[in-house]
Amino acid sequence: MKRLCIALLTLTAIIGSALLASGLYMLDYSLAPDPGRANTDSCYRQLFARFPYTKPWVDSLRSNRLLRDTFVTMPTGERHHAMYVWNNSRHTAVVIHGWRDCGIKFLYLAHFYEKELGWNVVVPDLHAHGLSEGSAAGMGWLDREDVLEWMRVFRTDSMTVHGVSMGAATAMMMSAEAMPRGVRSVNFVADCGYTSVWDEFSCQLKEQFGLPPFPLMYVTSALCRLLYGWSFGEADALGQVAKSPYPMLFIHGDSDTFVPTWMALSLYAAKPGHKKLWISPHCGHAESFAKHREEYERLIMPAR
Repeated sequence: MKRLCIALLTLTAIIGSALLASGLYMLDYSLAPDPGRANTDSCYRQLFARFPYTKPWVDSLRSNRLLRDTFVTMPTGERHHAMYVWNNSRHTAVVIHGWRDCGIKFLYLAHFYEKELGWNVVVPDLHAHGLSEGSAAGMGWLDREDVLEWMRVFRTDSMTVHGVSMGAATAMMMSAEAMPRGVRSVNFVADCGYTSVWDEFSCQLKEQFGLPPFPLMYVTSALCRLLYGWSFGEADALGQVAKSPYPMLFIHGDSDTFVPTWMALSLYAAKPGHKKLWISPHCGHAESFAKHREEYERLIMPAR
């Protein structure tokens, strides 16, 4: 009996150690920053290769010193970076990038708001992305507070928050929060965002590793809570959208497997009040703008 107890305890310890190690690996795999995140030259090359028309626009802004950089100390004490163009408009667009990306690569959206509409544009690097400080991605949940801070810094009467992928999740997660004082009108564009971090990581765990959520997701989420102060289930865009009083446009590719298209349908169904949904044809993850630019820009064009 004693030997059996020792054997069971040993087996339990081995399984527990294996789960802990696996959970730490998965947490690092999911939240570790891109090691080349501060390589701005590489980011610009990628932007110009994908959207060549942005290069003369960026070059013109730079030569006239209109595309500016700023760093702001967040309430957490970390210094975060953003680029902006200020046209003294009463409208400002805040463009939010995706997972392991940076603001530079999403200047193609800033081009529309600044060049076509004449608005102010702010393009932040989220926590642990680009030139912003941080050791692990917040997947939108902690980032929602940071974007609200950027809205306070660049406050205008009317503001649009436009996010892609993790940026869309960030926008949706902040859409139930109180907006900064003095902002009279806010609307959101959520392009291929996920319903929750739990749902997204569960899908990727099955897609990439062929594993069910139990037990690894539970262990990894608990480690995230212990190390970073939030859990996967807590980071719930679906729950936030259900409480949001602001207009929202949902965009999603019909062939998206990285963030499955069904998530957009669930988010749209949960959203009360003014909303629109566009499922873009023949598009994978974050491809809607590149493949259907004219339709995309028509949809985000504000009503005249």
